[in-house]
Amino acid sequence: MKKSTLALAMATGVLAQSAMAEGFIEDSKATLKLRNFYINNDNRDSATAKNANYQSEWGQGFQLDFQSGYTAGTVGFGVDAIGLLGIKLDSGAGRHGNPTGLLDGGNVFPSDGDHAADDFASLGLTAKAKISKTELKLGTLLPKLPVIMYNDSRLVPQTFQGGQVTSNEIKDLSLIAGQIEKVKDRNSSNNEDLSIGGANGSGNSNIGGRSNKFYYAGGDYKITKDLLFQYYYGNLDDFYKQNFLGLVHNWSIGPGVLKSDFRYFNSKDDGKNSNDPLYYSSGNYLGQASGKGKVDNNLYSALFLYTVAGHTFGGGYQVSNGDSDFPWLNQGNGSSNYTITDAQIQKFGRAGEKTWQARYAYDFAAIGFPGATAGITYLSGSNIDTVATNGTVAGNNRNEWERDITLAYVVPEGTLKGLGVTWKNGMWRDNIPGQRDQDENRLILSYSIPLL
Repeated sequence: MKKSTLALAMATGVLAQSAMAEGFIEDSKATLKLRNFYINNDNRDSATAKNANYQSEWGQGFQLDFQSGYTAGTVGFGVDAIGLLGIKLDSGAGRHGNPTGLLDGGNVFPSDGDHAADDFASLGLTAKAKISKTELKLGTLLPKLPVIMYNDSRLVPQTFQGGQVTSNEIKDLSLIAGQIEKVKDRNSSNNEDLSIGGANGSGNSNIGGRSNKFYYAGGDYKITKDLLFQYYYGNLDDFYKQNFLGLVHNWSIGPGVLKSDFRYFNSKDDGKNSNDPLYYSSGNYLGQASGKGKVDNNLYSALFLYTVAGHTFGGGYQVSNGDSDFPWLNQGNGSSNYTITDAQIQKFGRAGEKTWQARYAYDFAAIGFPGATAGITYLSGSNIDTVATNGTVAGNNRNEWERDITLAYVVPEGTLKGLGVTWKNGMWRDNIPGQRDQDENRLILSYSIPLL
């Protein structure tokens, strides 16, 4: 039985047998989240100028979240649900971000031929059970861990299908393990198998390798109140195995706090990725057409943030060693990873790439204007080598940089409390063969309405 079907059956049973059970109704919560989202991309001059185009889409998203409480007893049962709806307000065949109709979706909406669909919707159900401080979930999941992260940067969030168990039985130690079988992208209503960059067919589910098993496990251990140690393991069957180590420390220095964030990923090939071109990763492989091969990557990074009187000053450095790009779950229609360089437009995890960054943010509550924030990030990556389809070097020691600006305001009190407006502007420039420079703007209005 598929996990989604089993989750539905369990959820129905719980609702039918335990609707009046202590805690199930009393502890239930429901929230309607509204998101009005506009984005435009100006894909500028490059070696492939014929593909340069302007993309612009606008839509309204609705997200209904329901979390029940647990039934009484040694083992408590419950059910969660997430309903998602995206409605097109403006788009066009020339501005959809999918002019050929070959991709699964465009920039924001699913593709209906060569144009955006008018709307898309989905319902996710999650059955859950709890014993003491250990919880099992089966169905729709939104994981946010070093080895698997859902993406929430468009109208509605990306979701995964699978099972997960979380345990907090030991003081200061949180353990988690799970298996994912499907993913529903942020611009889709369909659950699909999993893949990585280089094998995802640029968003076309009918091209490239796919897998329906991603295993993960790990934990967070709070050594002291200011020092956190993390270890996680992820394995996308037939693609890669990944180990992660993390260390986060907060240190009070003078009037402010210095946060130090160290991350290390070790990623190696698994199964078909070692010998089947359909499962190859993108990277830098001389002799291999288009520079693809098996996963081989070590990624090190350090990020330092000092916060004082509303100001946050930051700087970081990352090295992506190995023959392949850094691998993560990536179907080609928008995804997130747990690197310090996961920026608005690019990821900065190419094979051999070295990236430094600088950040600044300000919280205007420090001067009596609560709810208003601003931030700017600059990233610069170098030492990028690319390979042409004939196996020769196409670009040697190429560079890329990105500058992102964010301005946001959330109404802190009154009738419109919680109403938020955000403007995000990103600029990306590079001299990598076949890549287009890009300017991007996003304008987001958001509001949450508690229902229970």
